[in-house]
Amino acid sequence: VVSTQSTGVENMALQNIQARVRMVTGYLFAQLINWARGKSGSLLVLSSANVDEALVGYLTKYDCSSGDLNPIGSICKKDLNSFVAHSKEVFGFPSIDSFLTAVPTAELEPISEAYTQTDEEDIGLSYNELNDIGKLRKIDRCGPFFMYKRLACMWTMPPKELGDKVKLFFQKYAINRHKACVITPAYLCEQYCPDDNRYDLRPFLYNPKWDVQFREIDNSIKVGVLAKQHGAPSTANIDKFGKK
Repeated sequence: VVSTQSTGVENMALQNIQARVRMVTGYLFAQLINWARGKSGSLLVLSSANVDEALVGYLTKYDCSSGDLNPIGSICKKDLNSFVAHSKEVFGFPSIDSFLTAVPTAELEPISEAYTQTDEEDIGLSYNELNDIGKLRKIDRCGPFFMYKRLACMWTMPPKELGDKVKLFFQKYAINRHKACVITPAYLCEQYCPDDNRYDLRPFLYNPKWDVQFREIDNSIKVGVLAKQHGAPSTANIDKFGKK
């Protein structure tokens, strides 16, 4: 059990053990259910992890995100919530309200009155932000610097905060890219799915420092700050097509 007294490394190691037990348990029941019912064969295991979690690597390798098929593996969190809300109207299940209002959590750390583990806090980015980032990364083929410039036109936040978010994503993306090599097959719904076995043949080994691109982001932030201090127009909100 994860302890509130654990160090960061111990905490993550214990969370990963719990996560992998979920996969082992899923395959255990998949093999035994038919046997318990006097039938032959075994069942397929459906895994869980949406496309935004896979994109940023917010999953444990060989945990409940691993299985035979992932019905939501290429669906973003925003669309999943829309599907759940639609099913509430179609099937008339009032209990679905609890799913729509629940805060997304991995449920791998102890819950107390003062603390509840949440996905977005763990990731450092919201699911809506990941949706925008995913589309710019794959569909518009943006690297860190051009993504920073494009998001400066889309999001309303200070340049430093925006730059930090872009850097955080690309660091996590680089470090966790190897997970996409073993990702569970999923029906293609989003164009920015990171599944490299079927429709994303990008490298899976990156330098997470992104020296040149991150330096350009920092330079762009400095230019914007200096321009603001001296009353000059900033170029920080101009995208790669030269449009504001």
